[in-house]
Amino acid sequence: MPLFAYIAIDEQKNVIHGTTELVDRASVIAALQKQQLRPISIQETKAKKQRNGDITLFQNNKIKADHLVIFTRQLSAMISAGVPLLRALTSLQEHAESQVLRRVLSEVIKDIEAGTSLADALHKYPDTFNDTYVNMVRAGEAAGILDDILKRLAHQQEKSAAMRKRIKSAMTYPIVLVVITVLAFFGLMLFVIPQIGKILVDLGGPDAQLPLITRIMLGISDFITGYWYIILPVMFGAVYLLYRFVRTPRGKRIFDTILLKLPGIKTVTTKIAVARFARTFSALMSAGVAVLEALVVTSRAVGNTLYEDSIKQAAFEVKNGKPLSEAIERDPLFPAIVAQMLAVGEETGQTDTVLVKVAEFYEEEVDLAIEGVSSIIEPVMIVIMGSMVGLIAASVMTPIASLSQNIKG
Repeated sequence: MPLFAYIAIDEQKNVIHGTTELVDRASVIAALQKQQLRPISIQETKAKKQRNGDITLFQNNKIKADHLVIFTRQLSAMISAGVPLLRALTSLQEHAESQVLRRVLSEVIKDIEAGTSLADALHKYPDTFNDTYVNMVRAGEAAGILDDILKRLAHQQEKSAAMRKRIKSAMTYPIVLVVITVLAFFGLMLFVIPQIGKILVDLGGPDAQLPLITRIMLGISDFITGYWYIILPVMFGAVYLLYRFVRTPRGKRIFDTILLKLPGIKTVTTKIAVARFARTFSALMSAGVAVLEALVVTSRAVGNTLYEDSIKQAAFEVKNGKPLSEAIERDPLFPAIVAQMLAVGEETGQTDTVLVKVAEFYEEEVDLAIEGVSSIIEPVMIVIMGSMVGLIAASVMTPIASLSQNIKG
């Protein structure tokens, strides 16, 4: 957004110098006139990059969801109590626990003092305030119900944060099992199997005929022991490259497509996407955001590229005159109940209320689905670990048993 330097005169004939970021010169003039200032000179200096509180590379640039929820609820309470917006923001900025949030609010306050609306000021910090947040605030400002909108926004954020926490907590145990399995495998191959191999050679001699499974395990162990300094960097490098690829648009699409094809995972992914769609779209509709704009914003908040494309296609059909329920009904990604509930909402004029019920239903379904997947993953990982230990035990005990028989003979 362009940066303008201005010189203006107030009602007491004092000369005021300042800078502001707005769309064009006309917006700067309008903002100055709202502050009872008469512009003398307005010059565009340079276009500033989107910022996030002038944060340095080595600082944590993210604001915790809990901090953002607390800020939203406190701002709503202060505005409801009749506290002016600037005074409320200044008070919250001074008492904010997050250093990043303090810096962001400091810049937001400067922008609002220069005549920018709250929504436009927040829009400059997309890492902190996403599209849903900004659009709901903009709708609240336009309708004069900012305090009520902020309450709804805080509630929507709490529900979204709760779902993310449930997903993370459910996946923690399987991930820990995978890490332990990998570490145990390399530990056995690097330290245990070589020692066992030496013992077997000492007992049976260098020409002893070892079972096939033992020779395979010793071969794997020798390979890992001899080239661990190559294997480990390659493994970590592959994981890192895969992570970076998934974050690219093409990689994200491939990853999302795979998720929607895997048995079990598909069910969880679908329910999470539908719950996010219903929760976000209902929040935007209740805030008074236009249907088409709400659909576009919701598509970016779902978190799955395939659902994003589907929602954008639905928005295109709505623009051409079709009800949203019909556009959703034809899409195989959405369960039939979503279109049915949307149709009820469209008939009664309570789409936002109906979608809240849909969101609550699918959020409960997400919990059950995650528990189901976790209950499957845990025994599978235990079986894998047990199989690995069993193979190693068999590769050790089989030759020992054979050698002991030879000794007896």
